[in-house]
Amino acid sequence: MRNLEEATFQSSGSEQVEARLADRLAQLRVERGWSLEELAQRTGVSRSTLSRLERMEISPTAAMLGKLCAAYGRTMSQLLAEAESEPPQLVRADRQVVWRDETSGFTRRSVSPPHPGLRGEIVEGVLRPGADISYDGPPVPGLEQHVWVLEGALEVTTGGGVHEIRAGDCLRFRLWDRSRFRCPGPDPVRYALMIVLP
Repeated sequence: MRNLEEATFQSSGSEQVEARLADRLAQLRVERGWSLEELAQRTGVSRSTLSRLERMEISPTAAMLGKLCAAYGRTMSQLLAEAESEPPQLVRADRQVVWRDETSGFTRRSVSPPHPGLRGEIVEGVLRPGADISYDGPPVPGLEQHVWVLEGALEVTTGGGVHEIRAGDCLRFRLWDRSRFRCPGPDPVRYALMIVLP
């Protein structure tokens, strides 16, 4: 039985990506001089779960990864890119890292991962009907996001407002507070998320 905090990566070297992610998360904690207990207090994620994550016994869910990214001041894509080798200028489809959180029904493809000297990135997201993901806050305050729905419908809550976005629509905003992505159904939603660092 899969742990509720467990998720999976799919790529040509998924086990290597998971190992590098676990290693990078441990490095970030050590670089800051934080104990597992202190990181647990900062993120609201239990000490035992954080320990299992760093030992690569589990992979984080989207919500858990969001909390860790906020604690470390990184976007999810930045963190995942740090777990990879240096990304090339041309990112072939078969080299784009795909991460799945089966528990929440979220699939994330890093189409254009962060790269030194570039401020933007592109992520493809897919949520199954009923999937509902909340983030406590932005990893970087003022993060610019453009959400372009390619198929289906997506409900995004940000800045105190709820926006329903349908195929072809684009929602643009700067992220300062909590946010929520929900697929109202009846079909899955596929969207492109463009992220630009402030």
